[in-house]
Amino acid sequence: MFCFRPPEEYVYDDESDDGSGEDEDSIYIKPRRQHWSNKLQFVLACIGYSVGLGSIWRFPYLCYKSGGGVFLIPYTIIMVFIGGPMLYMELAVGQFTGRGPIGALGHLCPLFKGTGLGSVVISFLMSTYYSVIIAYGVYYFFTSFRTKQPWDDCTHRWNTQYCWAASKYSANISKPLNTHSPAEEFYDRKVLQIGSGIEDFDILRWELVACLICAWVLIYFGIWKSIKSSAKVRYFTATVPFIIIIVLLIKSLTLEGADRGMRYFFKPKFELLLDAKVWVNAASQTFNSMGCAFGSMISFASYNKYNNSILHDTIAVWLVNGITSLMVGIFAFATIGNIANEQGTSIEDVIDDGPGLIFVVYPQTMAKMPTSQLWAVFFFFMLICLALNSQFAIVEVVVTSIQDGFPGWIKKHLMCHEVLVLIICVISFLCGLPNVTQGGIYFFQLIDHYAASISIMYLAFFEVIAIAWFYGAFRLSQNVKTMTGRHPGCFIKMCWLVITPLMIFALWVFLIIDYEPPTYNNGAYHYPQWAIVIGWIICSLSIICIPAYMIIVIFQSPGKTLMEKLKNSVKSDLIDKCPHCEELECDCVIKEEEIGPMLVMQAHPEIRRDMNIQRGMPIYTPITNNYPTTINTNQTTADSGRSENHNMDNLSQYDNVNERSGNCGASNPSNNINK
Repeated sequence: MFCFRPPEEYVYDDESDDGSGEDEDSIYIKPRRQHWSNKLQFVLACIGYSVGLGSIWRFPYLCYKSGGGVFLIPYTIIMVFIGGPMLYMELAVGQFTGRGPIGALGHLCPLFKGTGLGSVVISFLMSTYYSVIIAYGVYYFFTSFRTKQPWDDCTHRWNTQYCWAASKYSANISKPLNTHSPAEEFYDRKVLQIGSGIEDFDILRWELVACLICAWVLIYFGIWKSIKSSAKVRYFTATVPFIIIIVLLIKSLTLEGADRGMRYFFKPKFELLLDAKVWVNAASQTFNSMGCAFGSMISFASYNKYNNSILHDTIAVWLVNGITSLMVGIFAFATIGNIANEQGTSIEDVIDDGPGLIFVVYPQTMAKMPTSQLWAVFFFFMLICLALNSQFAIVEVVVTSIQDGFPGWIKKHLMCHEVLVLIICVISFLCGLPNVTQGGIYFFQLIDHYAASISIMYLAFFEVIAIAWFYGAFRLSQNVKTMTGRHPGCFIKMCWLVITPLMIFALWVFLIIDYEPPTYNNGAYHYPQWAIVIGWIICSLSIICIPAYMIIVIFQSPGKTLMEKLKNSVKSDLIDKCPHCEELECDCVIKEEEIGPMLVMQAHPEIRRDMNIQRGMPIYTPITNNYPTTINTNQTTADSGRSENHNMDNLSQYDNVNERSGNCGASNPSNNINK
């Protein structure tokens, strides 16, 4: 029976032969990318991304903005029906194709290759301003070592007459109107030196520029060796923050007024469930925390071994993300409750827009703790680690996609992986400089609003459509069974086909209908019209990728009529079907000299012609036909069996179709190869 099953041992290193010395019997095969050294590295990479800035900053802020406890209801529903199934889908696609988002979507359904490109564009845009959070964290981290915390009182040169330190007054005195806390003035007037609007982008904050350089140096040396370096770094950056979060959580619950924050967090206002913004915010948080449609999870899974258990990884990442979000929410709202109690204000009046939760609320609370310097150092060190995890993931998406798309050019002109990573880091650093001007925080908020919310649901919808409808949910299910030995459950397949795309489409429609231009400082600042236009241009950079690539693919597809071109443009080029009947599993007899499911070896001329593969043409295993590395083969056949000796530069084992007694399938490589 025909069954596509590449062996686990079919593994390559990135360092491959340059293709010299091949003869007419040479077979061109692209080396498979590196593998994670062990399963823990992959899980930590996924968890590190999901428990990054999306959890420590975005989750409590969106929960607060959406009315507190009621946010947990749509968030849980969307996590179950969108987050989990999409994560499973992306891990399956990445592991099966061994490709980043552009290559993976291009092989599954060429017509929707632009979806993968759009994901890479969003990841690049996010890398330009997520790095600014790291820069802020570096600034606060070194400031925390001072004997006296600069956000503790109003005695510093940057403070104004409107500075009001609640800790210096009786607890029954409410905060006067139009006053600011010391932490607010330190953040706005010292760190940001904030201007009057987004137009104040002509003056750089050189202290922040230095911190931004430091951030990109950390990012570069974290990923310069691809997963060989980033995987080792994540042993630390993805585990230590959990310990700090637990310690801070316990400490925050002992603060006076923490019970007020807990009531706000766990007591839902059910009438807000009818507000579409609550559901849209929950969806935005799900995509940002789970990494769905950003391409990161596809890239991570592309480094997996072929038979890795996807279901276990999905459950682990999903559970850890949910539990961590809950823990961070408790910590955040206990802290907010303490500040509201101290200032004599309501919970709703504590947080401003932007990253104010991290750099205003938390420092303000930690300043009142014993040994406040120690707590501040712990917190900002945790923040840097979590932000680095997120940044590693989104930069690696860009690097992986460029490597997949231009391997020959990179090898010829850049010589090594490290140079490519350096170029991407430098470009992202330069694009991030507007965020560290006096009007930078306004630009930060603008990009985050248009890139991380509006675009992502659009891309997520077309990603699910491309994979579940055009490539086929049941075909992907069979691919999962081929890799892991078991099909996805009925619930997962139902979500892929119906529930997930319909929910995403409905949420995206609600988002467009209820669209409001972004504001800053709780609506006190309204962006000028030209800034809104820039925001939509930023949004369109990823959205336009899908229709633009559709036109290109249809034009390049074979066929005489538009309908023929359209049909060919949606056909997957994955070689996972029987060359005779095009079934995933069948009873066809495949001879030894015919094409195998894993490796093209002395292919029969008719079969080669049927599958549009010619001798000497570059092929990529296990799926398609791109990119060269040389394998020389010498075959000898005996009546009693088959023995193959191979002179291979980069490949130690391969899977060969071995037909016996009317059946064909992937045989054990150890039975066919003399090592």
